[in-house]
Parts: sequence; C-alpha cells; structure tokens
Amino acid sequence: MESQVRGGTRWKRFAVVMVPSVAATAAIGVALAQGALAASFSVSGQSFKVSADSLVGDNFVQYGSIDTGTDLKGNPAAHPVAVSGFSSATITNMCQSVVTPDVPVFGSVSLELRAGQDAKKPVKATNIYIDVAQLDADAVFKNIDIGVAAGDPSNGTKIQPGSESKVNPYGFAQRAEKATLTGVKQTAWATTAGTFKLSGLSLKLHTGTKECF
Repeated sequence: MESQVRGGTRWKRFAVVMVPSVAATAAIGVALAQGALAASFSVSGQSFKVSADSLVGDNFVQYGSIDTGTDLKGNPAAHPVAVSGFSSATITNMCQSVVTPDVPVFGSVSLELRAGQDAKKPVKATNIYIDVAQLDADAVFKNIDIGVAAGDPSNGTKIQPGSESKVNPYGFAQRAEKATLTGVKQTAWATTAGTFKLSGLSLKLHTGTKECF
C-alpha cells in the first residue's frame, strides 16, 4: 500500500506497521482488540519504546539475532538484537511509542499506543517474539535453563519462524517454563505475534516528543 502524502509529509514514515496506514487504524484496531488478526510491529529504520507494569509469559526463550531492513533514506540497515519469545503472554498497562524527527511542517511527530490499562483486562498475545535492543525490568524465571543451543529442537527451544537464517543455531540461548517481568522498560526494533488482543486500545499522534519512558 502506498503511503499517503499530505503537505509533503509521508505519513507512513512514522506509522507502526501493525496497520497498513494511519487511515486504517480504527477498523484494524478494533479487529486486533478482538484478537482477530496476527500482528507485526516495526518501524523502518527506527527503534521504538515499550513499557508495561507487568509481562507474564509461558515457555520463554531468548537468543541473539540480527534485524535487517532499511533506514529512513532507504539504505540497508542491520541491528543486533536479543529475541525474547513466549508461547503466550499477558501484559498489563502496555504503552508503545515511536518518535519520527524532522517531519516537514510539524517537526517531531510521536505515535503513542496504549492498551491493557485495566488489570482485569490485560493485553493477551500468543506466539509473541520481541526483538530487543535494551531491557530494564525486575524478572522472575521458573525452571530456567541457561546456555542451551538456540536451534536445538530436542530441548524445546523455538526460533521465530522465518528468521532461521539470521540466527546461529549453535549460539547461546536460554529458556524457562515461565517468566514474570515487572516494571518493564524496553527499546525494540520489532515485535511479531500470532495473535494480539489489545483490550482498551488507544492510539494517538502527538506533535513533539512524547514517549512511554
């Protein structure tokens, strides 16, 4: 889908790729909130911030990988990441933000997405993988196994589908039966999930810089 151009501004530059374009946010957002769609969050050439009061996930796995794509000028770009994967996860008070600088007329423009503010209706995801550049949180792991091989199927470790070529199958990895993270603050390059149910979804655009943390 072509990005919309208004007053010289290419809005797709700062749109999260969870939706085809900003114009489709409302309809697709409702479907996501109902758990009807698979979800993919990424921003060409930009990292984004995610915060949450808590993230509780089952069948945790973490391993090193490389995110590839293009920067805002269309040049190839690669970023080392630690991929954190869960077979299922619940997230309370989730915030996701991305700031695009130097937008003509507006200067910096921030996209802010919030969901799961009600602890009784958290965000729910299945088969979720987060490509993390930095993470700060308090963490508790149940039955953790450190130093497993990232691609060894005999130990149950799963690599994100479609990214096998970016991962050293013999590289360092860790896994746990369950992971509980609280006070989450992370910078990421991409997030993918089989399903993402965003209860209480709110998506806003702001002029200037407005981030989750």
